[in-house]
Order: sequence, then C-alpha cells, then structure tokens
Amino acid sequence: MKKTPDFDAAESFLAAHARVLDRRAFQRLFAGGPAGPVRDAVAAYRNADGGFGHGLEPDCRAAASQPAAVEMALRIMHSCDAWDERLARDAVDWLAAVAPAEGGAAFVEASVSEGPHAPWWVPEDGHPASLIQTGQIAGLLYARGLAHPWLDRAAEVMWSRIGQLAGAGGYELIGVVSFLDQVPDRRRAEAALDQVAPLLAPGRGAPDPEADGSDAGGSAAGDSAAGDSAAGEPAHTPLDFAPRPGSIARRLFDPAAIEADLDRLAAGQRDDGGWMFDWPSWSPAAEADWRGFLTVDALRVLRANGRA
Repeated sequence: MKKTPDFDAAESFLAAHARVLDRRAFQRLFAGGPAGPVRDAVAAYRNADGGFGHGLEPDCRAAASQPAAVEMALRIMHSCDAWDERLARDAVDWLAAVAPAEGGAAFVEASVSEGPHAPWWVPEDGHPASLIQTGQIAGLLYARGLAHPWLDRAAEVMWSRIGQLAGAGGYELIGVVSFLDQVPDRRRAEAALDQVAPLLAPGRGAPDPEADGSDAGGSAAGDSAAGDSAAGEPAHTPLDFAPRPGSIARRLFDPAAIEADLDRLAAGQRDDGGWMFDWPSWSPAAEADWRGFLTVDALRVLRANGRA
C-alpha cells in the first residue's frame, strides 16, 4: 500500500510550531483559503529596496535583502497561486541593482554579515553568479511570464554555464533543472538536460523506503540553498530534481525510484505531525521555521504525485 501523509497531524503541528506564513500557505493549498493572506504574509518580509530578508530564508536571519529570500518569496507566491506582480517586479528590480557583473544572482550578498546566519552562508570571492539562485529564480519568473531585463541576462548566464558544466553539486543541479523546467526554448532545454543527465546519475537510484525519512525529501530538501558548503550537502533524491510528474527531469528516473522516494517522503512525517531536514541545525528559530516550511512543501509534493 502506498504511504500517505496525515494532514490533520500536519495541521496541528503547524498550528503549534510554524510561522503565520506557513500556516497561511497550508490553508491556501489544502483548505480552500484565500490568496490574500499568503501574499500579505510574504510581504511582511519585504524591505524598502524591494528585496526580501528578515529570515524569510530561515538560515539567513539578517534583515537585509538576499537573493535566497527573493527566491523563497517568489516560490511561495507561485506555489500558493498568490502571485503579486508588483512585489515580484520590485524584487527583480532589486536583483538587477545588485547583480554580478555577468548578470544573474549571487549565492549570498555581503550584507549577510549584518545579522545572524548559518555558517555556510559565505559570499563568494569576486561576486559571481550562482547557478542555485539564478536558476531557481529564473524558472519561477518564466513560470509566471514576468518579462524583465534581469531575466534576459540570467538566461544568458545559465545557458553559458550549462554549456560548460563538467561537474556540479546537487543544489547547483536543482538550479539547472529549475531553469530548464520553465525556459521557453523547449528544444534547447531538452538537449541541455541530456547534457547534464550524467551528473544527476548519483541521485537516480531508488532511495531506501525503510529509511527513517529524517530529511525533508522532495523538492523541499533543495530549498535551503546552502550549496556545496561546510555544512555538508544532504543526499539528494529523484524528487529533488523532478518533484512533479511534469518536471522536465522526470524522464531520467525509473518510475520505481520515484515511487520509492514518495514512500520515503511520506514516511518522513514525524510523530508530532511535521517533517525535519537533514542539514545541521544551528538555531532553534531557524529549525522551527524550516520545519514549518518543509512540512507544507512535503505535503504539496505528495499531493502533486497522487499521494494525498
């Protein structure tokens, strides 16, 4: 029998432990809630410069705007169908104002030092574009049809990097497939996926469905944007690269591997009703925020794959 999640237990967990943002997202996705409260909850993390900060990305708790927080703001508004064009466009204007010389988005801006943050949030020398942030943000903007000069340059960065990609960590590959999932040139996207497919091979085996599921699994496991860091990279699984049945990378994985990964993800729900992550926990507040976000995300992935 296919493993399925306990939505009532998850709702109780969120009520007791999660941010208003994640409770509103749950209501929107699974209880017929309105879009407005999700949009308003996201907007609470907005800065005057148009970017997002204040711990919206839980491991980066400084108030200053960060690309990872922009990605999370766009992701939540998109996945909850609570898209706000003005918030999104202002955020991309901010990205353009702080973009690396080549375009795209950096992994993290130097302003991260202005507040508490996980030890793996370290600005890269030379301020280069990041496949992680650039690919995920570009994919979300394409999904919503938001045209912007930043996106044009970001696409150039992604195509150039993919064309030269000889090796990449799991988070970078999530950025790549997020971009390829939505970029309008579908023929080029499919060809690029074939090029990077060998790099996804380590994650293509079926995970052990009897594992304790302590990681968040699904697309959630990649959302920390921690990159190849001192924290160590979690073991990525098929759902990280192909969370939806229509994901471009789904064809690379055996259906049995997807089903086993869905079993593992469903089994990851803990006795308290929530999911947990498998990277180091450095802050009680960050841990609580991540668990709320990942619980909603795990339920979203499971439902998209017919498990709820």
